[in-house]
Amino acid sequence: MSPLSIRARVGAATATALLAAGAPAAYALFDDAGPKTPASGRAYVETRLLFGTERPDGGPAVTDAQFMAFVDREVTPAFPEGLTVRDGRGQYRDARGVIERERSYELTLLYLPAQARTRDAGIERIRTAYERAFGQESVARLDTPTRADF
Repeated sequence: MSPLSIRARVGAATATALLAAGAPAAYALFDDAGPKTPASGRAYVETRLLFGTERPDGGPAVTDAQFMAFVDREVTPAFPEGLTVRDGRGQYRDARGVIERERSYELTLLYLPAQARTRDAGIERIRTAYERAFGQESVARLDTPTRADF
C-alpha cells in the first residue's frame, strides 16, 4: 500500500470517529419537534412587523417623527402593555421588480397565545393603517411562539 493511501485511510477513519463522537452531543439538543426550548418563562406569541420608509410613488421617506407618531396613534392603544421598536436597514423588491434599499423599523409585540385570535385583528389594522398612511405596498409580519419572563 502506498503512503498516500494509508494517509487517506487514516484521515477517513479519524473523520468518521470524530463525527460518531460528536453526533450524540449535537442531537441531544433536538428531539422530534425540533430544538428544545428552556422551561423558564411563560409562553407568548412574538409578532414582528417590518415597516419600510421609502415610498413607492417617489415621495419623501417616512421620518422618525412620523413613524413614532404612527406608533403612538395606531400601535400603543392596541398594545399598551409594551412594545419594542428597532431601527433597521432592509431591501424589498417592489411591484415593478425594482429592489428598494431603505431605512426600516422593526416593531416587536408579545402577547399570550390565548389572545392570538383577538390580537390578530388589531395587528392587521396596524399593517393596513401604515400602508395607507405612507403609500406602502406591504408591511411584513412574522409570528413565532416564544417564551419570555419579565
